[in-house]
Amino acid sequence: MSLDSTLTARALGISRSRARSRAGIRNGRLAFLYLSPALLVFLVFTIGPALFVLYISFFNWNLLNPSLSRFVGGGNYAALLHSSDFWNSIVTSVYFVGATVGGSTVLGLGIALLLSQRGLVRRIVRLAVLTPYFTPLVATSIVWVWIFNPQFGLIDSVLKLLHLPEVGWLQSTTWAMPALIVYTLWHDLGFTVIIFLAGLATVSGELREAARVDGASYWHEVRDVVLPQLMNTTLFVIVITTIDSLQAFTQIYTMTGGGPLSATTTTGFLLYQQSFVFYKTGFGAAIAVVLFVVIALFTLAQLRLSRRAA
Repeated sequence: MSLDSTLTARALGISRSRARSRAGIRNGRLAFLYLSPALLVFLVFTIGPALFVLYISFFNWNLLNPSLSRFVGGGNYAALLHSSDFWNSIVTSVYFVGATVGGSTVLGLGIALLLSQRGLVRRIVRLAVLTPYFTPLVATSIVWVWIFNPQFGLIDSVLKLLHLPEVGWLQSTTWAMPALIVYTLWHDLGFTVIIFLAGLATVSGELREAARVDGASYWHEVRDVVLPQLMNTTLFVIVITTIDSLQAFTQIYTMTGGGPLSATTTTGFLLYQQSFVFYKTGFGAAIAVVLFVVIALFTLAQLRLSRRAA
């Protein structure tokens, strides 16, 4: 190849590279233009309020007249460390989150395995489990308030027929939280079932068939073949349901109002009480920041575990 031909080829290569670079820049600008409305909404309604909450957590914030707010630095965070209400809400949240996450994970996986089979039972269970998830929290929680009613409720009526002692579910410091947990599992179980069904669709059919050929029982097939391949799905379910449980508010507000005697006051509900009932907005903002940090750390831990599992 002559020198002129070599120079021409190089020039063509450089020009093509520049053309691709210009096209990439144009495509990037066009993509940003299309995404800009969604990014603007995200900045205004998500990032902006989050930064504002962080800002007011350093103030004794006056919600009615912000001009009267007083800077206290880390005073709200120091008050959290000495607040018995805050630490009691932490214990209550651990109870609520542990029960709802553990219950929804185990029951969701079991029901998903049942729904992966064929037959009439699959259709009935699928309808019964998935329907509540698409119903409004406020409406269904009000219905469950009547179900747990000690005088007219369905559950106590059944207990009475069985000659068992009636329970004042939502009025009892012992039974109010289990009642909330039962409702939350009933309402949210459909989500975990859907996720596990999607995960089961990715499980290798060849490996399951090989296990059956080798004489493995259904339990051993699930334990040794299915569950290892569902590790990432399970971690995802645990993280999402944990975040959802930490942020639970509607059913607590509607069914118990945080009572009786703060027995169902989780950290998320305490945030609402301090901010909008007692008007300690700066203190409530500090709770929100701490809750955000906990959720963020838990999510990062899940990402590391999922990478190790992969």
